[in-house]
Amino acid sequence: MTVTDSATTALSQGWCALSLLHGRIETHIERALQGGHDLSVREYSLLDVLSRQHSGVGGHLRMQQVAESVVLSQSATTRLVSRLEDRGLLNRYICDTDRRGIYTDVSEAGLALLAAARPTNDAALREALDEAARDPKLAPLVAAVENTHHDGRA
Repeated sequence: MTVTDSATTALSQGWCALSLLHGRIETHIERALQGGHDLSVREYSLLDVLSRQHSGVGGHLRMQQVAESVVLSQSATTRLVSRLEDRGLLNRYICDTDRRGIYTDVSEAGLALLAAARPTNDAALREALDEAARDPKLAPLVAAVENTHHDGRA
């Protein structure tokens, strides 16, 4: 095995550990959100992203920006927005300055559900990270996530 092969293998193992950590966290949060609030992780993420919009310059996100924020394709994001709109959690409207632009805001019901679900999400994240920290393969990644959070960097 060459040095390059060894480095590639280590990189691959690191990626597998990161993927495992992500999967465990997402599964844990999904169960908590579904059980407590009838929300998926993607639905929660979409509500969270859209709730952070503001009326200032650049404050409303176009669908492509929303899709990038929730790590979905634009078509999957549009379907997700439609489902949440059907549930009364989102409202869509035409942009005043660009009639081609359609914006989406979180409704009052959506904001209330998001506020109720946020502690569940945060607690499930904490539980998943604590559990993963007990796994020697994942502990360094958990520490990196926690240090990034504490450093104030995203």
